[in-house]
Amino acid sequence: MSKKDNTQEEEIKNEQETVQVEENQEVEAEVVKAEPTTEELLQTEKDKFLRLFAEFENYKKRTSRERIELFKTAGQDLMTSLLPIIDDFERALSHIEDDKEAEELRKGVLLIYQKLFNTLELKGLSIVETKAGDVFDAEIHEAITQIPAPSEDLKGKVIDCVEKGYKLGDKIIRYPKVVIGQ
Repeated sequence: MSKKDNTQEEEIKNEQETVQVEENQEVEAEVVKAEPTTEELLQTEKDKFLRLFAEFENYKKRTSRERIELFKTAGQDLMTSLLPIIDDFERALSHIEDDKEAEELRKGVLLIYQKLFNTLELKGLSIVETKAGDVFDAEIHEAITQIPAPSEDLKGKVIDCVEKGYKLGDKIIRYPKVVIGQ
Protein backbone atom coordinates (compact mmCIF):
# COMPACT_ATOMS: atom_id res chain seq x y z
CA MET A 1 0.00 0.00 0.00
CA SER A 2 1.06 3.42 -0.62
CA LYS A 3 1.22 6.32 1.72
CA LYS A 4 -1.61 7.96 -0.03
CA ASP A 5 -3.86 4.97 0.56
CA ASN A 6 -2.85 4.85 4.24
CA THR A 7 -3.66 8.50 4.66
CA GLN A 8 -7.02 8.10 3.02
CA GLU A 9 -7.80 5.11 5.22
CA GLU A 10 -6.81 7.05 8.30
CA GLU A 11 -8.97 9.95 7.25
CA ILE A 12 -11.91 7.62 6.67
CA LYS A 13 -11.33 5.98 10.08
CA ASN A 14 -11.08 9.39 11.76
CA GLU A 15 -14.21 10.51 10.02
CA GLN A 16 -16.06 7.37 11.10
CA GLU A 17 -14.85 7.80 14.67
CA THR A 18 -16.00 11.42 14.65
CA VAL A 19 -19.41 10.41 13.34
CA GLN A 20 -19.58 7.63 15.95
CA VAL A 21 -18.65 10.06 18.77
CA GLU A 22 -21.29 12.54 17.59
CA GLU A 23 -23.94 9.79 17.45
CA ASN A 24 -22.97 8.65 20.96
CA GLN A 25 -23.28 12.22 22.22
CA GLU A 26 -26.74 12.55 20.62
CA VAL A 27 -27.87 9.26 22.19
CA GLU A 28 -26.55 10.38 25.58
CA ALA A 29 -28.37 13.70 25.20
CA GLU A 30 -31.59 11.82 24.40
CA VAL A 31 -31.11 9.56 27.40
CA VAL A 32 -30.61 12.60 29.60
CA LYS A 33 -33.72 14.21 28.15
CA ALA A 34 -35.81 11.03 28.61
CA GLU A 35 -34.90 10.74 32.27
CA PRO A 36 -36.67 13.52 34.24
CA THR A 37 -34.72 15.59 36.66
CA THR A 38 -35.40 15.65 40.38
CA GLU A 39 -37.04 19.06 40.08
CA GLU A 40 -39.38 17.84 37.34
CA LEU A 41 -40.32 14.80 39.44
CA LEU A 42 -40.95 17.03 42.44
CA GLN A 43 -43.10 19.36 40.36
CA THR A 44 -45.24 16.50 38.96
CA GLU A 45 -45.73 15.03 42.43
CA LYS A 46 -46.61 18.45 43.79
CA ASP A 47 -49.12 18.92 40.98
CA LYS A 48 -50.69 15.51 41.69
CA PHE A 49 -50.92 16.38 45.39
CA LEU A 50 -52.58 19.73 44.73
CA ARG A 51 -55.11 18.17 42.39
CA LEU A 52 -55.91 15.44 44.90
CA PHE A 53 -56.25 17.98 47.69
CA ALA A 54 -58.59 20.16 45.59
CA GLU A 55 -60.66 17.13 44.66
CA PHE A 56 -60.96 16.16 48.33
CA GLU A 57 -61.99 19.71 49.32
CA ASN A 58 -64.69 19.66 46.62
CA TYR A 59 -65.88 16.29 47.92
CA LYS A 60 -66.12 17.64 51.48
CA LYS A 61 -68.06 20.71 50.35
CA ARG A 62 -70.43 18.65 48.20
CA THR A 63 -71.18 16.13 50.95
CA SER A 64 -71.73 18.85 53.54
CA ARG A 65 -74.15 20.64 51.15
CA GLU A 66 -75.99 17.38 50.51
CA ARG A 67 -76.17 16.69 54.23
CA ILE A 68 -77.56 20.15 55.00
CA GLU A 69 -80.12 19.73 52.22
CA LEU A 70 -81.08 16.31 53.60
CA PHE A 71 -81.65 17.76 57.06
CA LYS A 72 -83.71 20.59 55.62
CA THR A 73 -86.01 18.24 53.73
CA ALA A 74 -85.84 15.21 56.03
CA GLY A 75 -89.40 15.80 57.21
CA GLN A 76 -90.79 16.33 53.71
CA ASP A 77 -92.74 13.06 53.67
CA LEU A 78 -94.26 13.79 57.07
CA MET A 79 -95.09 17.37 56.10
CA THR A 80 -96.68 16.25 52.84
CA SER A 81 -98.84 13.72 54.66
CA LEU A 82 -99.97 16.37 57.20
CA LEU A 83 -101.05 18.91 54.55
CA PRO A 84 -104.49 17.30 53.98
CA ILE A 85 -105.11 17.52 57.74
CA ILE A 86 -104.34 21.24 57.65
CA ASP A 87 -106.75 21.58 54.70
CA ASP A 88 -109.45 19.77 56.71
CA PHE A 89 -108.92 22.13 59.65
CA GLU A 90 -109.27 25.15 57.35
CA ARG A 91 -112.46 23.77 55.80
CA ALA A 92 -113.89 23.01 59.27
CA LEU A 93 -113.07 26.53 60.45
CA SER A 94 -114.73 28.10 57.42
CA HIS A 95 -117.94 26.09 58.02
CA ILE A 96 -118.01 26.63 61.80
CA GLU A 97 -117.75 30.42 61.37
CA ASP A 98 -121.27 30.42 59.93
CA ASP A 99 -122.76 28.63 62.96
CA LYS A 100 -123.05 31.01 65.92
CA GLU A 101 -124.12 28.23 68.30
CA ALA A 102 -120.79 26.40 67.90
CA GLU A 103 -118.61 29.31 69.07
CA GLU A 104 -116.82 27.22 71.70
CA LEU A 105 -116.24 24.44 69.17
CA ARG A 106 -114.82 26.98 66.73
CA LYS A 107 -112.42 28.31 69.36
CA GLY A 108 -111.21 24.78 70.19
CA VAL A 109 -110.70 23.82 66.55
CA LEU A 110 -108.94 27.13 65.87
CA LEU A 111 -106.63 26.59 68.84
CA ILE A 112 -105.67 23.08 67.66
CA TYR A 113 -105.19 24.32 64.08
CA GLN A 114 -102.96 27.20 65.17
CA LYS A 115 -100.87 24.97 67.43
CA LEU A 116 -100.38 22.40 64.65
CA PHE A 117 -99.56 25.01 62.02
CA ASN A 118 -97.16 26.92 64.32
CA THR A 119 -95.32 23.68 65.10
CA LEU A 120 -95.00 22.91 61.39
CA GLU A 121 -93.82 26.48 60.71
CA LEU A 122 -91.05 26.00 63.28
CA LYS A 123 -89.93 22.97 61.26
CA GLY A 124 -89.68 25.07 58.08
CA LEU A 125 -93.16 24.83 56.52
CA SER A 126 -94.54 28.01 54.95
CA ILE A 127 -97.45 28.93 52.71
CA VAL A 128 -96.84 29.83 49.06
CA GLU A 129 -98.71 33.12 48.87
CA THR A 130 -101.18 33.17 45.99
CA LYS A 131 -104.03 35.60 45.55
CA ALA A 132 -106.45 36.56 42.83
CA GLY A 133 -104.86 38.90 40.31
CA ASP A 134 -101.34 37.44 40.55
CA VAL A 135 -99.62 36.70 37.25
CA PHE A 136 -99.69 32.97 36.52
CA ASP A 137 -96.22 31.42 36.80
CA ALA A 138 -95.86 27.76 35.84
CA GLU A 139 -92.80 27.50 38.12
CA ILE A 140 -94.89 28.36 41.18
CA HIS A 141 -98.52 27.54 40.34
CA GLU A 142 -100.39 24.50 39.11
CA ALA A 143 -103.26 25.43 36.81
CA ILE A 144 -106.19 23.07 37.22
CA THR A 145 -108.52 24.87 34.82
CA GLN A 146 -109.02 27.96 32.70
CA ILE A 147 -112.15 30.04 32.61
CA PRO A 148 -113.08 33.09 30.54
CA ALA A 149 -111.60 36.12 32.27
CA PRO A 150 -114.23 38.37 33.90
CA SER A 151 -112.25 41.38 32.68
CA GLU A 152 -109.44 42.05 30.21
CA ASP A 153 -106.87 42.77 32.91
CA LEU A 154 -107.29 39.24 34.39
CA LYS A 155 -106.26 37.39 31.22
CA GLY A 156 -103.33 35.09 32.03
CA LYS A 157 -103.68 35.84 35.72
CA VAL A 158 -104.87 33.86 38.72
CA ILE A 159 -108.65 34.13 39.19
CA ASP A 160 -108.99 31.84 42.22
CA CYS A 161 -106.83 29.63 44.43
CA VAL A 162 -108.52 26.26 44.93
CA GLU A 163 -105.86 24.69 47.17
CA LYS A 164 -103.00 26.38 49.03
CA GLY A 165 -99.42 25.58 48.21
CA TYR A 166 -96.67 24.96 50.76
CA LYS A 167 -92.88 25.21 50.88
CA LEU A 168 -90.46 23.37 53.11
CA GLY A 169 -87.48 25.69 53.37
CA ASP A 170 -86.91 26.87 49.78
CA LYS A 171 -88.43 23.79 48.13
CA ILE A 172 -92.08 23.76 47.11
CA ILE A 173 -93.62 20.51 48.38
CA ARG A 174 -97.15 21.25 47.13
CA TYR A 175 -97.92 23.71 44.37
CA PRO A 176 -100.95 25.96 44.80
CA LYS A 177 -103.78 24.82 42.57
CA VAL A 178 -105.23 27.82 40.76
CA VAL A 179 -107.85 28.78 38.21
CA ILE A 180 -106.57 31.16 35.52
CA GLY A 181 -108.36 33.49 33.15
CA GLN A 182 -108.05 33.12 29.41
